[in-house]
Amino acid sequence: MPEKIAETKAPASASLLEVKDLKVHYPVHGGLFMKRVGEVKAVDGVSFELKPCETLGLVGESGCGKTTVGKALINLAPVTSGSILFPGADGKMTEIANLGRAAMRPFRSRMQMVFQDPYSSLNPRMSVEAIIEEPLDIHKPDMKRKEKKEKVAWLLEKVGLQAAYASRYPHEFSGGQRQRIGLARALATNPAFIIADEPVSALDVSIQAQIINLLQDLQDEFGLAYLFVAHDLAVVEHISDRIAVMYLGNMVEIGGGSDINRRPLHPYTRALLSAAPQPDPYKRRGERIILKGDVPSPLNKPSGCGFRTRCPIARPECALHVPELQEKSPGHFAACPYV
Repeated sequence: MPEKIAETKAPASASLLEVKDLKVHYPVHGGLFMKRVGEVKAVDGVSFELKPCETLGLVGESGCGKTTVGKALINLAPVTSGSILFPGADGKMTEIANLGRAAMRPFRSRMQMVFQDPYSSLNPRMSVEAIIEEPLDIHKPDMKRKEKKEKVAWLLEKVGLQAAYASRYPHEFSGGQRQRIGLARALATNPAFIIADEPVSALDVSIQAQIINLLQDLQDEFGLAYLFVAHDLAVVEHISDRIAVMYLGNMVEIGGGSDINRRPLHPYTRALLSAAPQPDPYKRRGERIILKGDVPSPLNKPSGCGFRTRCPIARPECALHVPELQEKSPGHFAACPYV
């Protein structure tokens, strides 16, 4: 029996993507009878929206839940609770959290993902042509063979590769070229939204700039919206319209790209920015903020604010409840009542 899909009428100025209180918890089993002994709160109540043609940068240290958010949006990670609204083919905002494979398929052609590791995200047994054709075989089964070959050649040229490369295999390419192939595969179904999961972290600095410029050119040409996940704050500021900062499964700050970098509000964002290397030796940098202690485990998060055990301005009240994002200035939100 096909799954029932909840639909709501979207206004003309609606967002492309709306995420409300998204939670992804993984059960932990142990003991002789493998009983449930706890849960890892990988994502613990994340909310944001994304406009058409907008880039939202998602930053935070390793293990904070950035990649899990991206996977949950396209149903590669099970959603424990929360809402993910994305427009269907008819333009109506549709609840896609926890849809089955068959019900999710119509949406996958409009939302794609570029994975972090270009060496493991491409099947080594498939040619470049077969890799890029695969989404066309799934989502456009009526397309003729000749049309598919022409589109593969066109996509390769769009991402800066020669059409003659279609007959080659992934091991014949460098990391930057493989990432371009992964991007061509993501573009094959004409998506409106692409999740870029640290697409340049495994590449040399010079190649990173080429991929970033390519992403921006493709966004301008095809009207794409990006969720850009990364560690490098300089890269995120360069490509993002807005930046969201995550810590231990929660979003602690969100605002305009330049606003976050020049006027960070949350204590964690300030520490994160102070740790970033400064490439200009003549530019004066602020005081380095050294956080005390280790990052708590998502298996045993502190009560209330997850950052309170390392926060320099923490108060006893911080242990009572999880702080909500509050608008401190127009378009700039921070999850701390004391900043």
